[in-house]
Amino acid sequence: MNTVTPLNIIVENLTEMTSLFGDVATGAGLAPLLVLMGALLVAFSMAVFGVLTLGAVGSLFTSN
Repeated sequence: MNTVTPLNIIVENLTEMTSLFGDVATGAGLAPLLVLMGALLVAFSMAVFGVLTLGAVGSLFTSN
């Protein structure tokens, strides 16, 4: 199978990237606080746009 080797490389790179990012994110200084604030901003924006998307889909199926 030719697709097994690229898939293994991708999974290996993702696991290595996760461990390297974890080392940087838990480093000294304000890095953990910056990662937490970034995660909160992303979660908040995903929630807002998710609600807006659900409202738009609901508006398609309701009458005026």
